[in-house]
Amino acid sequence: MGTKNSRIAGFYQLSPEQRLQEVKSFDGLNEMDLTMLRGGNGILSVARADKMIENVVGTFELPLGIATNFQINGQDKLVPMAVEEPSIVAGASFAAKLARAGGGFSTSSTRALMIGQVQLVDVPDVDAARTAVLAQRDAILELANAQSSSLVKLGGGAEDVEVQHFADSPTGPMLVVHVVVDCLDAMGANAVNSMAEAVAPMLERLTGGRAYLRILSNLTDRRLAKATVVLPPAALARPDMPGHEVVQGMLHAYAFAAVDPYRATTHNKGILNGIDPVLIATGQDWRAVEAGAHAYAARNGRYTSLSTWRRDEAGNLVGELEMPLAVGIVGGATKVHPAAQAALKLLNVQSARELAEVCVCAGLASNVAAMRALATEGIQQGHMALHARQIAMSVGASGTLVDLVAEQMVRERNIKPARASELLRQHTDVYI
Repeated sequence: MGTKNSRIAGFYQLSPEQRLQEVKSFDGLNEMDLTMLRGGNGILSVARADKMIENVVGTFELPLGIATNFQINGQDKLVPMAVEEPSIVAGASFAAKLARAGGGFSTSSTRALMIGQVQLVDVPDVDAARTAVLAQRDAILELANAQSSSLVKLGGGAEDVEVQHFADSPTGPMLVVHVVVDCLDAMGANAVNSMAEAVAPMLERLTGGRAYLRILSNLTDRRLAKATVVLPPAALARPDMPGHEVVQGMLHAYAFAAVDPYRATTHNKGILNGIDPVLIATGQDWRAVEAGAHAYAARNGRYTSLSTWRRDEAGNLVGELEMPLAVGIVGGATKVHPAAQAALKLLNVQSARELAEVCVCAGLASNVAAMRALATEGIQQGHMALHARQIAMSVGASGTLVDLVAEQMVRERNIKPARASELLRQHTDVYI
């Protein structure tokens, strides 16, 4: 158990600046780090943004929140989350608090293996081509690794070659060669793509075919992260519902997602509600992770829940989430975006695998929060309180008026822009 404690009492009641000072004391960040996390004031300058993507006209900010209470493999973590949707940070923090009753989250992960694909068409003899490619495996790997000497020096790089034959496709037969690459602490897209491009001419010579697509796969099913959580019934209990009933309700929620793809899609979106904000905060390719997650959810021929849930012999609710998570702590936006660098420093992760494990814990926490809400009071009760504040701001409320208008709309159960405008006028008249 580390000396840091992510259980910060009343964190949500503090001002943004007070929260930032709590974060600083938790992880020893310096003033420059705090400046990066605050954002605004040109932290990501237009000049820097112009070098990151094309046709830049400005920058676009998202709220950056801190999920508290996380305990991962016995170590406390504060988890940065960049997201626009209300209740996600609060839900993850609440679920992480519940998880502490069962020892927090435990995690594991596989090596950072990625696949580069080279598509070959018009191959005259598939069997002969397969034999030729595999016979030249070492030469192919040597050529691939020549594209990333730094990765090889660190102990990674291309390590295997595989051949797949698709006898039928909309454009006819094709041979697909996989180059398997250990990307270590990089996400690896650029390295894998460069390797696929480099070996394509050799594969054309070996197979007699023509190479078309040469690109990585975002179904990173050899680069998995796994989190497990144990939730005692007492931790899940509500004043109006005993813990064992909450457990049963959450199991019903899971069963629904397990059998019905319509429910599973929303269930998995709830998981990614926790993962995507961490990916964005740390400068990752969240679109790649999303694509891989949904493909993985359908890996057995039917789309289903990414997480699995069961009741153990002691009556505890046990959840497990294992999914592809290709992230990096070197290269890409992690080294370009100042706030992403500060977020990684706050997490204090030493490897890409460790970052992936934090992400999968955030996903499982978000899953817990959503399932518990759905199985008890329904998703809207907690969500609407935060949504009301957005509605209040959208009609022009600011400062203390935001909370006054939002709280009254929640009491009335009438959270609509028209009502917000009426209330704002009433409160403004009072202050005038």
